Amino acid sequence: MRYEDALQYIHQLNKFGMRLGLERIEYLLKALGNPHEGFRSVHIAGTNGKGSTAAMISSILIESGHKTGLFTSPYLERFTERIRINNREIPEEQVALFISKVIPIIDEMKKKGFENPTEFEVVTAMGFDYFSRENIDVGVIEVGLGGRLDSTNVITPVTSVITPISFDHTSELGNTLRRIAGEKAGIIKEAGTTVSAPQHEEAYRIIEETCIKKGNTLFVVGKDIMYELKDYSFYGSTFDLKGIIGEYKNLKLPLAGKYQIINASTAVGAVETLIMKGINIDEEAIFKGLEKTRWPGRLEMISQRPRILLDAAHNLSGIRTLREAIEHDLEYDKLILVIGILKDKDYKGMLEMIIPLADIVIATKPDSPRALDTETLVKEISGYGVEVYKEDSIENAVETACSMAGMRDLVCFTGSIYMIGRVRTIIINKGITAGNSKEP
Repeated sequence: MRYEDALQYIHQLNKFGMRLGLERIEYLLKALGNPHEGFRSVHIAGTNGKGSTAAMISSILIESGHKTGLFTSPYLERFTERIRINNREIPEEQVALFISKVIPIIDEMKKKGFENPTEFEVVTAMGFDYFSRENIDVGVIEVGLGGRLDSTNVITPVTSVITPISFDHTSELGNTLRRIAGEKAGIIKEAGTTVSAPQHEEAYRIIEETCIKKGNTLFVVGKDIMYELKDYSFYGSTFDLKGIIGEYKNLKLPLAGKYQIINASTAVGAVETLIMKGINIDEEAIFKGLEKTRWPGRLEMISQRPRILLDAAHNLSGIRTLREAIEHDLEYDKLILVIGILKDKDYKGMLEMIIPLADIVIATKPDSPRALDTETLVKEISGYGVEVYKEDSIENAVETACSMAGMRDLVCFTGSIYMIGRVRTIIINKGITAGNSKEP
């Protein structure tokens, strides 16, 4: 099987939608020899910050000399980004090999009366199978959706990690913070260890109650793990951290956004619990691991001429963080905002949060069947009295925005990760520079 054929097979599984539950993934993994039982793991749930927290933990483990698997979703530019070992993406031939192996298993499943597995379930099985065959030391596993019934929740991790919880995917997870937190807390296992970012009181109570019920030891940033910001700019920060077992002075993090200090503190706390469980990680690896962490597409200034900011803010909490960064961390003459949103998001709330900052808005459409159509988006934006343009093509939206930008202007692309990945590829491939923009 060719990689292109394997990818086509994977993506056509989208027609089965998102179906929570563990029956299908358990069948798949059993048929594959239960590969998820072959390595230690860290499991990460939450609404925002899962990916960057996972990247930090992975980076620290790699610096300590551990063969480290990283499973994240969705991907930004390439499918193979989702499954990595020591930051190297799964080879395309391994993707093709797995799909050729799993198709007969899926056929057998259906004959036995099981529903067809979803795309995410097949990709989860692929990641676990690859990690097991490559004999990794530790897998850092990001939840896809929720936690309790997410297909990754077949693992028994050394440590469970919960990043900040807010409202998202309410149709699947519930429309109250209590219910959403209950789903996220579903990754907490019996007699294990959990590290949590600061939470709203309602969410924190659920996490704490779950840990008590399961005899799980809980450590919380802001209570058991304390940080102090020393220096901050849009391009990174320096902070001190008093962890569970150690103190770290002048930790450096090259990621934009003050919220990343919370993610970093959560990541270091998680790493310390691994040390407590006997995994060898030296202090120098914590410093180097954080300093080497990269997580593209999140408050990423991808170009200076013109200034182009990419941020995969896909919910109200993410848009709020983006707004704070634009308002407090960046200087510019004019903000040109390019936005594309999925129709199942709180797009009205997201627009209310970000549109008032913009001088010009270009409405476009993410590469997803769940995308909000540009006509509806333009209609909503027009109510704010801002200059608005419509570009259904992401490529045209990039060219239009950059042609409008002066050297002291800021072009910001946001609204959906499905759009940001495409924008990033276009900008890198086209080598957009000052020659494409107008002087102010």
